[in-house]
Amino acid sequence: MAFQDFREFLDELRAQGELIDVDRPVALELDVAKAMRKSASVAGPAVVFTDNGTEFPLVGGVYNSRAKALIAYESDEAGVMQRILDGLSRRIAPVVITDAPVHENVVLGDDIDLTTLPVPRYSPDDGGPYITPGIVVSRDPLTGVPDLGHYRFEIIDAHTLSFMAQPFHRFGKNMAKAVARGDKTFRAALVIGVDPMLAYTGPIQVPDDTDDFEVAGGLRGSAVELVKCRTIDLEVPAHAEFVIEFEVDFGTTVMEGPLGEYTGYYTPASMKPIARPTALTHRNGAYFQALLTGVPPTENHTLKQLAFEASFLQMMRLQFPTIERVAIPQSGGVSFYVVIAMRPRYAGEARAAILAAMGTNVRPKTVIVVDPDIDVQDSEQVEWAVSFRSQPARDVILVDGLGAGPLDPSIDESIPLDRRTGSALGIDATYPYGTVIKVAGDACGPSVAEHGLEFVEVADVPGWRDYDFPELDDR
Repeated sequence: MAFQDFREFLDELRAQGELIDVDRPVALELDVAKAMRKSASVAGPAVVFTDNGTEFPLVGGVYNSRAKALIAYESDEAGVMQRILDGLSRRIAPVVITDAPVHENVVLGDDIDLTTLPVPRYSPDDGGPYITPGIVVSRDPLTGVPDLGHYRFEIIDAHTLSFMAQPFHRFGKNMAKAVARGDKTFRAALVIGVDPMLAYTGPIQVPDDTDDFEVAGGLRGSAVELVKCRTIDLEVPAHAEFVIEFEVDFGTTVMEGPLGEYTGYYTPASMKPIARPTALTHRNGAYFQALLTGVPPTENHTLKQLAFEASFLQMMRLQFPTIERVAIPQSGGVSFYVVIAMRPRYAGEARAAILAAMGTNVRPKTVIVVDPDIDVQDSEQVEWAVSFRSQPARDVILVDGLGAGPLDPSIDESIPLDRRTGSALGIDATYPYGTVIKVAGDACGPSVAEHGLEFVEVADVPGWRDYDFPELDDR
């Protein structure tokens, strides 16, 4: 049974030793970030900071390890990828209710004071305190299709937010459509503290006409309960801890940033749109949430990885059904570096898969295709394949003029976001099509004479995985 809300998830984390309380005073200015970074470095527990200078407890690190991700998905390592794929293959429509916990407290208009929220500053040179775990609920102004996505929001003052929305992400596209039809403002909602499947839905790669609440319902195995916002025409998760309803003013900008981003580098400050809160609603005893970002791996990367990999795998298999596994490592920001394991059906198919991956909204800078015997999650195995199964002159593809990946610090940052382009590298590290691979000592392998194909023998030790080694197992 899916977690019904954020609190049920926290209760399960606590029950499994993955959540602790810190009751001593902790400063929002960097100390919260230091504690979160230290716990994450050892795959440690999530932390509730009860004494943070505000009336709301602040919880951070709920997505900072693979173990917590498996708890969220209610799965184990062996089954989690299929669990996600099964969820993506079914869609369950949301239901709208009228009496919602998130409306237990409602603050409107000028009574809203954003400085009463426990919003940390994560990196020393950040431009201000940032809401990093928030999920924006927005709607396509032409089709009405809702979208969920993670976007950063800086607290400018008690009544003002600013944010960054990439032009190729759906929130950015929705605002661009509103501008194109002459709208002066755009309304959306920032949601904090949700059941984990809603959080894991945000990074999933799906077409723009997808209702993300239906995707979340499929992952949960039950419908998401929504409630109408108080000041805007939009539905939001009814069991969220906080919702900030806001209006974007297209005619006004403010300096936003810098922020230590998921790339591990600061994005410089620049002029961004203003978002003015129209309502702040929250549950009784609401938990606010912190999410650390910066040099990978951080909680931000762990949250994205499984969802990115599963949805990318599903999308790529539509064209290349012999793809068996994919990896989008945290070291590449869960975006810039992709490894694909596939069994090519014809000569050149691995190159075709590389080019198709470069054309996706993931926007990788490096795509490597390997044979299925390579563990795509093991960087040393991938490097072994690149070292001995590829020739640079034959197997490397370089494509220039592609849309640049999000916040790439190697791109000229003076160029507007929608005009940035970059290049991508592809490496076909599969054996040439038709090669017969045989593991040394395996008497069952086909011979060269039988097939008339190129023959390669892998010098591995047969049976080592099944060797009975109790002295090692008992360590």
